[in-house]
Amino acid sequence: MTRQSRTSPSASERNLHQAYDTALLDLDGVVYAGGEAIAHAVESLAAAREDGMHLAYVTNNALRTPDAVAGHLTELGIPTEAGEVITSAQAVARLIADQVEPGAKVLVVGGEGLRVALRERGLEPVDSADEEGLAAVVQGYGGPDLAWGRFAEAAYAVNRGVPWYASNTDLTIPGARGIAPGNGAAVEVVRIATGAEPQVAGKPLPPMHRETVLRTGAKRPLVVGDRLDTDIEGAFNGEVDSLLVLTGVTDAAQLLRAEPRHRPTYMDRDLRGLLTGQPQVREEGGSWECGGWSAAAQDGVLRLSGGAPAAGGQAGSTADPLDGLRALCAAAWTDAGDGVCELDAQEALGQLGL
Repeated sequence: MTRQSRTSPSASERNLHQAYDTALLDLDGVVYAGGEAIAHAVESLAAAREDGMHLAYVTNNALRTPDAVAGHLTELGIPTEAGEVITSAQAVARLIADQVEPGAKVLVVGGEGLRVALRERGLEPVDSADEEGLAAVVQGYGGPDLAWGRFAEAAYAVNRGVPWYASNTDLTIPGARGIAPGNGAAVEVVRIATGAEPQVAGKPLPPMHRETVLRTGAKRPLVVGDRLDTDIEGAFNGEVDSLLVLTGVTDAAQLLRAEPRHRPTYMDRDLRGLLTGQPQVREEGGSWECGGWSAAAQDGVLRLSGGAPAAGGQAGSTADPLDGLRALCAAAWTDAGDGVCELDAQEALGQLGL
């Protein structure tokens, strides 16, 4: 089955951390949320590393430097070196450096992560659109306190014809209190003021995949993420396998409606999924079966039977609601083909408590 025609989650008899040499892990919504480790992340990553899997942390968040990210992860109990962190700031800095003269001035609308990445490429970060010889404008997530005037500086420069770059265009970012506006929302501010379009480096686009491969040397990587439109699409574009964890932005309803480029190879609740295999989803007479659950598309509705009738199952039940979701995904994706599933799944998801 090609990635373009994926109609079901894949199976793996081997534990994923043994089937792949490197986990390319997103951070926000996968390893931590709001700065705190997500449940089971620390011990799962430790077990995967101890058994020989290389871990690399690949984030679209351009605010912090790799040193800062590595320090944070180490404080959470995940020993990490700066070289194991790849950011969209690094990817966009390389993209800019490939297109401007060495030592060129770049107007920065973002945080310290962008400035460090630009200097690493021999470029000079500046703060004013009026700098003589300004070669580029780069925009990255600058945190909730980024001043409105920074967007004005970007707009002044872009309206004068200065090339515009963005580390990424994630519209949202997960935090301890919920979902907040991400860099993509800030990019929209400048787009509205200029009518221009930036060159974008971050996931799911090729510059980020290139940066990751160059820095990790992974031979058989597994992308691990929580977002369909960045992590999973990035894996699709890079032609590598992916594991979606349900600890961040994506929920079960969104997963059922995923178009082909957003359909993950595997799915699991959290990072414990790295340490296990993945069950097979089988087609039986027009239905899709997994772990005691059976799903089918009937009369415009996704129907689910078997398993347990509520989240976690009743006392004594061994059925896993996640297997029910896997079966539902197969039924939904098969029905949708190369499009988006329009079947009513509300009742089926209610049976799973998802």
